[in-house]
Amino acid sequence: MKTAVEWLEEMFNNSEIPNSSMLFKQAKEMEKEQIIEAFDWGSYSHYDDNPIYKTAEQYYNETFKSE
Repeated sequence: MKTAVEWLEEMFNNSEIPNSSMLFKQAKEMEKEQIIEAFDWGSYSHYDDNPIYKTAEQYYNETFKSE
């Protein structure tokens, strides 16, 4: 699964925008934090004794990490 930032990065892949790789790296980190925060908030409102993911970080890595 791709995040919106990863998709956009692919669209700009051949771009000659200065510092674009640095900007995408920052955008990906911001997006990761937003995904983790959203997962945490959802976990509080839908608590389960047997969660599928132990942490928001684990959810993010298993769902979006492609490296």
